Amino acid sequence: MFSDLSDKLNDIFKVIKSKGVITENDLNKALKEIKFALLEADVNYKVVKEFINDIKESLKGKELEKSLTPGQIIVEEVHKKLTEILGGEVSHLTITKKPFIIMLVGLQGSGKTTTAAKLAKFLRSKGRQPLLVACDIYRPAAIKQLEVLGKQINIPVFALDNKKPEDIASKSIDYAKENGRDIIIIDTAGRLHIDDELMDELIRIKEKVSPDEILFVADAMIGQEAVNVAKVFNERVGITGSIFTKLDGDARGGAALSIMKVVGKPIKFAGIGEKISDFEPFYPDRIASRILGMGDVLTLIEKVRQTESEKEAKELARKLKKQQFTFEDFLNQLKKIQKMGSIAKLLKMIPGMNKIKIDDEEAFEKEIKHIEAIILSMTKQERENYKILNASRKRRIAKGSGTRVSDVNRLIKQFIEMQKMMKNMNKSKALNLMKKFGING
Repeated sequence: MFSDLSDKLNDIFKVIKSKGVITENDLNKALKEIKFALLEADVNYKVVKEFINDIKESLKGKELEKSLTPGQIIVEEVHKKLTEILGGEVSHLTITKKPFIIMLVGLQGSGKTTTAAKLAKFLRSKGRQPLLVACDIYRPAAIKQLEVLGKQINIPVFALDNKKPEDIASKSIDYAKENGRDIIIIDTAGRLHIDDELMDELIRIKEKVSPDEILFVADAMIGQEAVNVAKVFNERVGITGSIFTKLDGDARGGAALSIMKVVGKPIKFAGIGEKISDFEPFYPDRIASRILGMGDVLTLIEKVRQTESEKEAKELARKLKKQQFTFEDFLNQLKKIQKMGSIAKLLKMIPGMNKIKIDDEEAFEKEIKHIEAIILSMTKQERENYKILNASRKRRIAKGSGTRVSDVNRLIKQFIEMQKMMKNMNKSKALNLMKKFGING
């Protein structure tokens, strides 16, 4: 996400931060480079022009030449302005009634059907009872695709044969009320391009069910065209916000950086991967931090909390403090890390770690699976106490896991080193870390 832009901006800021004093000439040169970096990232020209002018204006009253950290002042100002053009405050769904109706619109191929399932899964994790509604009656297998996704995440799908989309949407309201569903997510049809027939159909659905939210689903990979299409959908149908899909695959990200200013509607969610769980609210300040290489610790902590209960976190903290961390605990943590998604994506959320490149993530994940296989080949007693692992036990574990004895030895050595590191960890640092994760010592 935004990797090309992030790399360029970080290179510019590296030069700025290295200067003890920044002259007006230095600032103008840096702003010119930032301008080109944004344009190359496919950000709308008018948005870039306004962005640079705003920064110039806001820095005018700040005495950079007398500041001890002039470079940091510029970075902070860029972060502030980036957050603003991304939407400023996070735009949550304000659910005021039952059933609350969300209508998804967009062109064919933007990922509406998968997004409907992702949104449903996300809302259920917040205690809601969503219903998916299949109103794309034209695309071959569209209804089947939604039903398969619904079954996969255990969320019901409402569909009717030989009915108009607006009638299907209307009848889904009665079904939702009768079956205790408090949110309706309507998957509408798309076209390869905008036409009157599509818009008329969407308007009929809108008039029939009065949706509380009309969310435009955009493929981030098509760049500024996504913004142009959003503009038309907003003018013709009236959207309340947007969802960007494939945001993890767009290294430039210019569409996301333009849509709020051009269309005037916030980005509410982002699809950040192929898995149904790769979906999150769009936080402008956090995205701005990621772009500027500052990490995104809040999202990382939220991901950790999704995989670990408070009770489990406290128990792990207790074991770490008393040096009672075992291979069983190690295995549990590996499984939780895998649930959190791509290791490369997680690293980018940690401040200062965004420059680390995992050359072959597939090989890295394969290594994790080897470690899992070795630990799973141990008995419960061996996992609880690695010290009983003698030569014959190691041979048995290697054979059971399809690895070599040298692999088993290497893992044990790494585990012992990890335990030593934990033992030597400064207690106050450990307590501070625990507090960040909401754990009381």
